[in-house]
Amino acid sequence: QVQLVESGGGSVQAGGSLRLSCAASGDTYSSYCMGWFRRAPGKEREGVATIDSVDEIVYADSVEGRFTIHKDSAKNTLFLQMNSLRPEDTGMYYCSAREWDRAWGSCHLADTWYPFWGQGAQVTVSS
Repeated sequence: QVQLVESGGGSVQAGGSLRLSCAASGDTYSSYCMGWFRRAPGKEREGVATIDSVDEIVYADSVEGRFTIHKDSAKNTLFLQMNSLRPEDTGMYYCSAREWDRAWGSCHLADTWYPFWGQGAQVTVSS
């Protein structure tokens, strides 16, 4: 089992920045995927960005160039730096993780692919 705890959410005006953190504990894997997902009010959860254990990154088109995913492996912590925030970025942001095999290719932005989830951190962007 892997436990994930997000922090760093909050409220910001459009054009502002926020950084989310996700602290991981429990089982460790030499190869893994970690990701950020979000659920906007009234919408389904969608993938934002993923990163694997060799730092290959995938971004959703909607955040490419504005958000940056990175990790501190020594501290078992995942980050999401969010710049140029827009009102449509508002939602609950979730951290996710799974064991991964490089033979599977890139990490997926599909939430059904991940068995481990954090409790979420609220991000609100006002216009």
